[in-house]
Amino acid sequence: MLDVHRLRIFRAVVAAGSINEAAAALGYTPSAVSQHLTALQKETGLALVEKDGRGIRPTVVGLTVAEEAAQVLERLAELESLVNDLRLGRVGSLSVSYFASAGAAWIPPVIAAITREYPRLRVDLRLIELAHDASGDPDVEIYVEGAASTPLRGYDVEQLLTEPYVVVLPEDHPLAAREQVDLVALRDEQWVDNDVSRGPCRQTILDACSVVGFSPGFHIETHDYPTAISFVAAGVGITVLPLLGAATLPAGVVSRPLINPTPMRTISVRTRHAVRGNPAVERITELLRNRVATPLAA
Repeated sequence: MLDVHRLRIFRAVVAAGSINEAAAALGYTPSAVSQHLTALQKETGLALVEKDGRGIRPTVVGLTVAEEAAQVLERLAELESLVNDLRLGRVGSLSVSYFASAGAAWIPPVIAAITREYPRLRVDLRLIELAHDASGDPDVEIYVEGAASTPLRGYDVEQLLTEPYVVVLPEDHPLAAREQVDLVALRDEQWVDNDVSRGPCRQTILDACSVVGFSPGFHIETHDYPTAISFVAAGVGITVLPLLGAATLPAGVVSRPLINPTPMRTISVRTRHAVRGNPAVERITELLRNRVATPLAA
C-alpha cells in the first residue's frame, strides 16, 4: 500500500518544480524530501523522477502518478472533511423518538433549532405510540418513565421533569370555581379517557383514584389529549391528564390542579452510548432542558 504522506510530498515536488521549493513550502529539509522520494520510488518500483542538471524533474511515469495522486489526495481531503463533519454531528442522521404531548410542546422548536444549526443532518422523528420493533433503537428518546419504546440498556438516562396531573373541565362546571380540585370530587363525573394505549400515564390516574377509593367512570374513549379536550369543550365530560398535555386549551375550557392525592409522572430523555459526545445530540438535550425550564416559551 502506498504511503499517502509520501504521495503528498511527491505531488508538492512536481507542483513546485524542485525539491528545494517543495521543502520550503512543506517546512521540511531538502534532504528529508529526497528521502521520501527515494522511499516512494521503492514502494512503487517506478522511476518517478530523473536528474535534470543540478535538479530533478518528473519522468513521464512520474507525471502520470502525480496526476492520479492529485485526484486521490483531493478525494482523501473530502473524506477527512466528511469524517470531521460526522464527528461534529454536522452530517449523517439521528433518530429521535418522543411521546405525543412532548411532540406537541417541545419537539417542533427543538428540531427547528437543530435544522438551522445542523442543516446537513437528517433527523428521523418517531412517535413512541406508533413505534414498531422494526424501527430499531432510537438515538434519542423523550419518554415517560415506564414507557420507553425499547430496553434502556446501552443508554445514558437523564430526568427532565416530574409534573402533576390536572383536571380539564368546562369553565361553567361547578368545580371550575375552585383553585384546586380534590381527586375524590371527580368520583361521579363522566370521564373522557385519553390514553387508548393503556400506558403508564393512564395507570398513574387509576392508581391515584384507587387510593381514594374509586375507579374512573370512562364514558368516552379517545386516543390523545387534544381529542379528549375537544370532548370536554363540547360538554361531554371531564378529562384528567398531565400538565404538559393541557398547555393549550380552547375557549370555554379550564384546567385545575388535582390534590389529595396529586398524580405525578416523570419525563426523561435517554441517548444511546453510540452517540455519546455527539454535538448535535448534546444540543438536543440542551434545548430540551431549556424547554423544560421555560415550558411556555414560543
